[in-house]
Amino acid sequence: MERMPAALKPRDRLAVTGVRIVNQLSRRLGRGSGTVAGGRFGLRLRPGLLGVLAKGRAVALVTGTNGKTTTTAMIREGWGGDVASNTSGSNMPEGHVAALVASSSSRVVLEVDEKWLDAVVRACAPRVVVLLNLSRDQLDRSNEVRAIAERWRSLWRTAETANVVVVANANDPLVVYASETAVHVRWCNVETTWTADAVSCPKCTQSLRFDGSDWHCACGFAKPTPSTSLEGAQLHVVDVSWTMELSLPGDFNRANAAMAMTALDELGVDLTSASERVARLSEVAGRFSRRHWRGHDLRLTLAKNPAGFAAMLATVRDLPGDLWIAINARVADGRDPSWLYDVPFSELRGRVVHCFGDRRLDLATCLDYAGVDFVLCSEDSPPPPTGPVTVLANYTAFQDWRARSTT
Repeated sequence: MERMPAALKPRDRLAVTGVRIVNQLSRRLGRGSGTVAGGRFGLRLRPGLLGVLAKGRAVALVTGTNGKTTTTAMIREGWGGDVASNTSGSNMPEGHVAALVASSSSRVVLEVDEKWLDAVVRACAPRVVVLLNLSRDQLDRSNEVRAIAERWRSLWRTAETANVVVVANANDPLVVYASETAVHVRWCNVETTWTADAVSCPKCTQSLRFDGSDWHCACGFAKPTPSTSLEGAQLHVVDVSWTMELSLPGDFNRANAAMAMTALDELGVDLTSASERVARLSEVAGRFSRRHWRGHDLRLTLAKNPAGFAAMLATVRDLPGDLWIAINARVADGRDPSWLYDVPFSELRGRVVHCFGDRRLDLATCLDYAGVDFVLCSEDSPPPPTGPVTVLANYTAFQDWRARSTT
């Protein structure tokens, strides 16, 4: 049974009770998972409720365009035991409130939407903030990524963030620019496949020069010296080194794990036992899960923007069996699918891609331009089973496939 957090003022207790009642009604009425409506209601009753609920807890935050959910799960698993977290994926304050109401644990890890980071940091007073990456996402409504970098950069200049430790991706120039004003930074040298949104220097606008994993600008802005480095499967966190074995596939997940382990080190967690727990993580919110549908054995994967697709294509292009890509352009995806033209689909030459989703014609056009063979498909007329299938889908298409398939 959920317990009421201790030492709450009457107005705060009323707001917490309201969160629980509204979320229970939401679930019973089939209006959702019961994580947003209640949190929104609680914040209307008590705008400072998130800060009240976070007070006295050890809080870690994770943000970035890609990898938030997985990295948050890695920190949660690596920390071990009872950890409060927004496992539903609701990564704005209403979701954070619901997560903190649902658990009285003294340890908290939350994934945070990039645009909400400053407000959540000020409310929660976290010990650690993980900054993964910055790239374009949902072109029809998201802020330009450099505007977000400026907001983050301004955040660390404030006195109230002086004790926050920032775990930052040293290979993403925009993250470095956004983090270099922080008092305490732990730089991570992890593979970053996408730098197309940082081709010019955020300080002087000259072209950045990239040489392998190093980068610099003539003005002096350059990649910082990391304290965490990842070389293949070898992870080095300050004075600790080991071979990192993961159940989750892909170089990008090793990068997520390296940053998660750095955050756990800052939180005082023993890295040997933490790495064993992280290694057992085989799926996150359905990502990388094995499913079945109409005689097909599926592995579901998610990518929702050019950077995410670039990372995933490097993983799925050599997997055996068929490759199905599903694209929608609904509200949660962003209505503008023109980002597809920035995805390096040419890496799939030599494979046949089965195109699914509301915008399968847009996808097929991009594949045609990239010289990739494709087959237009629909859920009503799928190809016959021939072997394992990797499904690579953007957000709502991923949810569709998760709902129509079985474990």
